[in-house]
Amino acid sequence: MDPVLNPYTPNAGARPDVVVGRDDQLAAFDVLLKRIARGRTEQSMIFTGLRGVGKTVLLGQFREVALTQDWSVIEYEVVKHDDSAFRMDIAARLRMALLELEPRTRWSDRFKKAAAALASFTVSVDAEGTWQAGLNVDAIEGLADHGDLSMDLTDVLLAVGEAAQDKRRGVVLLLDEIQFLSKVQLESLIVALHKVVQRAVPITLVGAGLPQIAELAGDAKSYAERLLKFPSIGNLEEQDAKRALNEPAIAEGVEYTEDALDLAFELTGGYPYFIQELGHAVWGAASTAPITRADVQDACELYEAKLDASFFRVRLDRATELQSAYLRAMAQLGPEPQKAGEVASVLGRESTQLGPTRAELIDMGLLYTPQHGYAAFTVPHFDKFMLRAMPNLVVPPLKRRSKGVGS
Repeated sequence: MDPVLNPYTPNAGARPDVVVGRDDQLAAFDVLLKRIARGRTEQSMIFTGLRGVGKTVLLGQFREVALTQDWSVIEYEVVKHDDSAFRMDIAARLRMALLELEPRTRWSDRFKKAAAALASFTVSVDAEGTWQAGLNVDAIEGLADHGDLSMDLTDVLLAVGEAAQDKRRGVVLLLDEIQFLSKVQLESLIVALHKVVQRAVPITLVGAGLPQIAELAGDAKSYAERLLKFPSIGNLEEQDAKRALNEPAIAEGVEYTEDALDLAFELTGGYPYFIQELGHAVWGAASTAPITRADVQDACELYEAKLDASFFRVRLDRATELQSAYLRAMAQLGPEPQKAGEVASVLGRESTQLGPTRAELIDMGLLYTPQHGYAAFTVPHFDKFMLRAMPNLVVPPLKRRSKGVGS
């Protein structure tokens, strides 16, 4: 097949030629925007799911929907920042939203108030006052200058929301990798959203993150479960998975046989990223149309090797010797969530000794806790990779942590 015409996109966050299986999520987002536009309240949403299920792609679709409804869209891929850097990141994006909603030469009093709030919000972390100068407004004493992130962010979101209300428009924050917010940042965002809902201003949040974000939000604020929805997305149903593989090929005048699609579904489990990676490999392996089961079989080795070398390996390379052993022990027990005690038993340790290691892997985004006492991989099929990458479980010698905890 002509590689130039290869219709598959195995890249992080790249939108596939055909997006299927997400109609319910798109409908829920449409309802969210339309209710808020009518002056009604609606719960913000944080979509959860494993790596590779298409959360970033879904946020991209939300952006398109919001733009067609004349909403101002703020996109932010969260990284681990201290609070000062977080303020600057959020302020930069809200500043762009204000300017997109209305040119500065036509700003009403509400827009000027929002700009003043942004000036105060950042001046406390910018001794030179460059943001205040850039906005060409003076800070207002008592507005977003409390030195408390929750209070300041609340002032800012309310002011920006009121400015948008002046233009009969709304602002939607699309936050990816939201689990990387610190507890203080997440709590501040929840507190600010709570006040936004109470005041019924047209500003809302839709986020995406790993499955632990629902628990993290609940820990940050007890009312988070009433303020936010946490719908999960996962692997595609069989027919949708087959469509995701076959329809891009059909657009290029090529088609898969049914038994080829059956094998592809068996190999990928319906995970969107794996479908793109397999499709890309099969396109290079096939020489003529239609694409057959034999073509899919011929591509298997390349497909697996590409996943091992990039998607999987980049995660394992970040792990220490003991962390790698922990992951390998989990893989030995199977792909399901595993009890901490059983993993420790495989490693010949006490679960208390391995508690810090488990916590580190969760913090790194390699594991999450679907329920108390259990941990699971954040990447599908990672257990199979660990068994390939580490055929034999090697447990490093027991060391002593600085605080006297064995590891």
